[in-house]
Amino acid sequence: MATADHLRVPRQHGLFLHHGIDLGDGTVAHYLEGREILRSSLEEFSRDQEVSVVSHDEASPPGVTLRRAMGRIGEQNYNLLFNNCEHFANWCKTGRHRSGQIEDWLHTGSLGALALGQLMPAALLTGLGLLLRKGVIDEQSRQRALRGLEQLQSLRVRLMEKLDSTLEQAESWMQGMPGQGADERVDRRSRQLLLTGRTIADELAAVEDMEDKLHSLLQETAQQENTVSGPEPR
Repeated sequence: MATADHLRVPRQHGLFLHHGIDLGDGTVAHYLEGREILRSSLEEFSRDQEVSVVSHDEASPPGVTLRRAMGRIGEQNYNLLFNNCEHFANWCKTGRHRSGQIEDWLHTGSLGALALGQLMPAALLTGLGLLLRKGVIDEQSRQRALRGLEQLQSLRVRLMEKLDSTLEQAESWMQGMPGQGADERVDRRSRQLLLTGRTIADELAAVEDMEDKLHSLLQETAQQENTVSGPEPR
């Protein structure tokens, strides 16, 4: 195991898996079921069970993973379906808010018209993607990056509002979850709400990643300009 690894350990005699992020100092950040995101010792996290490492094809750099994990310690928004320990660990590691343990139920649902990318204007994404590839080469591109940040911040607020609204709707349908006497209509509606929330969360993560990249690009440009200009004469 290494710093920023996505860790997994069996719970309840293997009935489900618990997930966390290795913080590199003998502690693990994890969402304690029904409570909050804690920083616990590896022994407390494992509870004498074998710990394994979850591999990701497209993992974020260790520093990004650690910042994400540390930034959410103390959070108390646990939700088995929308915001569980696996959602947390996957998001820290990849920026994708996913939980494989509920995928088997979700995959039979139908999301309809809402699809990844529809809430994010194509022109905005294309322009910012080009800017990130070329870099800030002049004042015009710097101003474009600053305007892009403002647009992304506004978009992030709208996405958060949509996600909150979806979660509120989903909570009202929870009594219709499978195993609780749900009829087919309620079951289908619940799946749609779950998939909608997951998609919005994915878009929110993509917006946050783009914001981080633009901030880094502007900071690097400012540092380069300071290096070139040198210290002011006394």
